[in-house]
Amino acid sequence: MIHTHYKGQRVGVFVDVQNLYYSAKHLYNSKVNFAQVLKAAVGNRSLIRAITYVIKADVGEEQNFFDALEKIGYEVKAKDLQVFAGGAKKGDWDIGLAMDTIELAPKLDTIVIVSGDGDYVPLVQHLRHALGCRIEVIAFGKSSAGSLREACDQFTDLDLDKRRYLISR
Repeated sequence: MIHTHYKGQRVGVFVDVQNLYYSAKHLYNSKVNFAQVLKAAVGNRSLIRAITYVIKADVGEEQNFFDALEKIGYEVKAKDLQVFAGGAKKGDWDIGLAMDTIELAPKLDTIVIVSGDGDYVPLVQHLRHALGCRIEVIAFGKSSAGSLREACDQFTDLDLDKRRYLISR
């Protein structure tokens, strides 16, 4: 896959942390190297915003992880895990991520969505067609929706360079 990065392009990077975290854990029993993901997303272009979306589940190590993301250069948006009567749990940022990309689109040439979640397909189509942004998706190919890969302008498959994008547990 040829990566066409245009110098001077304004880039926004939006990371669905849960999606990547669970893919790395289930596929490879590893953690994601979010610093390398950011480097790959930006290339030689101008980074305008890099936002990670995380769910707080009151795990002790969480804060260290959130701090590490900030040191790398991400803004961290955190939301509490909702626990419903009956024990069902819900925690996702799909709408939050979607709203941020739509609101920031006028200031960006390229939007990089770091997730393999097929729920983002309508968002990708809207950002491309209605707002005129170039859309790149970065995710683990094995756990990405084919529809999402087809909808974007460029797909970067993290499976193809595991040594760069994974940190062994």
